[in-house]
Amino acid sequence: MPGWTVASETGRLAEVLVCPPDHYRWIPSNTIVRRTLASGQQPDPQGLQAQHGELVAALEQAGARVHRLPPEPHLPYMAYTRDSVVVTHRGPVLCQLERPQRRGEYAPLLDWHAAQGARFWRKSSAGTLEGGDVHILRPGLAVIGASGGRTDLAGAEQLAAWLRAEGWEVRVEPFDEHFLHLDVLFCMAAPGLAAACLEALPEAFTDWLRARGIRCLPVPYRETMRLGCNILALGGDRVISAAESRDLNAALRAEGLTVLDPPLSLFTAGGGGPHCLTCPLAREG
Repeated sequence: MPGWTVASETGRLAEVLVCPPDHYRWIPSNTIVRRTLASGQQPDPQGLQAQHGELVAALEQAGARVHRLPPEPHLPYMAYTRDSVVVTHRGPVLCQLERPQRRGEYAPLLDWHAAQGARFWRKSSAGTLEGGDVHILRPGLAVIGASGGRTDLAGAEQLAAWLRAEGWEVRVEPFDEHFLHLDVLFCMAAPGLAAACLEALPEAFTDWLRARGIRCLPVPYRETMRLGCNILALGGDRVISAAESRDLNAALRAEGLTVLDPPLSLFTAGGGGPHCLTCPLAREG
């Protein structure tokens, strides 16, 4: 049985789950993609495969073992593997997705984990819970976003209670569902460093982070709505950030980080960046 655990968003990424975008298309399930769909277009399938391939190449370049979830035709947003399952220090937690277009994703995830011999530590059963709202800041410290849209207060508090019973400090952070998931507004880049939309996040939250030694690189609202904050820490002072996030990438490099920057415009237009497109299964540290 694989001992998949994640005790920190910034530990060295060892194993990760992605889903090929064979059936991906933009669907009107969030604010960002509704703006995109106003153009009347859909993403080019070859372009999707090329961009996803560059993301996978960056993950492999970083030394991660990449697992692939077989896509299903009626579940176009399976490519955003972050949301259906979140892996904790005690193992995977099956989430409870809110949008009707995505609720069916639980079934292939149950089957896939069973085929790997992996056991779920917990299964969400109160309200709704989505992985893009769960941030394991470091061992013993987590924040769970609760917009009332994708993750509601009941779902957030259920996971928080499980972690608190393990001795963790957990903050449940309300925010406007306009922003879809908390990882649209905030993501860890390295120990003690995050990318965040300070214009939209409450000052009480950023003060709470600062008191726990976490500093935020500011990302403007306009770039935030292009998924600029949505980055993936790889550990070892490395991070994946979309090529289109030029200003943030420059700021990350100025902090001494190595930035792997695949183009991901076709996915960010649908409401998800590198954080959304990956489900870390195992991290070291």
